[in-house]
Amino acid sequence: MKAEKEFTPISGYGMLFIALILLVAPIACFVLGSWFIGIGIILSIVFFIFISGFFIIEPNGSKVMVFFGEYRGTVKTNGFFWANPFFTKKAISLRARNLESEKLKVNDKLGNPIMIGVILVWRVKDTFKASFEVDNYENFVKTQTEAAIRVLASQYSYDNFDDDHTEVTLRSGTEEVNHALEDQLRERLNLAGVEIIEARIGYLAYAAEIANAMLRRQQAAAVLAARQKIVEGAVSMVEMALKELSKKEVVNLDEERKAAMVSNLMVVLCSDKDVSPVVNTGSLY
Repeated sequence: MKAEKEFTPISGYGMLFIALILLVAPIACFVLGSWFIGIGIILSIVFFIFISGFFIIEPNGSKVMVFFGEYRGTVKTNGFFWANPFFTKKAISLRARNLESEKLKVNDKLGNPIMIGVILVWRVKDTFKASFEVDNYENFVKTQTEAAIRVLASQYSYDNFDDDHTEVTLRSGTEEVNHALEDQLRERLNLAGVEIIEARIGYLAYAAEIANAMLRRQQAAAVLAARQKIVEGAVSMVEMALKELSKKEVVNLDEERKAAMVSNLMVVLCSDKDVSPVVNTGSLY
């Protein structure tokens, strides 16, 4: 398999002088008379063929040179040049490009339908592969990006409601997921001579048909986690209260009274509404 090679063209400024001679010579032949008209026509044809060899390459641009189906090399140096007029000169940009994929509906690792899209920054690194290994490298990048998204989504779940640290998910494992996406795209797009500069998830959401159900599930998980923290704090406060009362001998409580006090404190501390105080003006019982 062939690889990219550098082609060194002739400077266009030196060849421009020859082009001026070929331009003036036919005019002189037409002026001299009928004997030179045939020569003037031939020189005119040569002039138009000759000037087709001039080309310009801008910074981060390139020209792939092909001579009757044979690859001769790639010009990447910017400037004004001249090459064989019969060369086919295919322009390929070496600039970085940005691709924002469409929002695709795919299934995650758990089978939940999700909407996902990625943002890809890429550029052509090997002009030979981009020109001759694939039919259209821009469409190839787009198609392979969509395929990589589907594979990536099937390897990770959207979220982990039980414990965010037990498994890498699309939502929480941003760095690892993006690295996995970049690795997949590099492997797929290497055939087209494309270099991946950056790839990351740009859009992530549940599909419309399960979005409401998943939102309720997230809310329930959040409420449960909050209640767990409240109970842990309440138990700690009750334990501290009993310890301080016993330490300072404010009041002596038997097991039954301690149980009643713990019950009352837990209700007060864990309630999601304000508690109405009740003043006991009689005995403890």
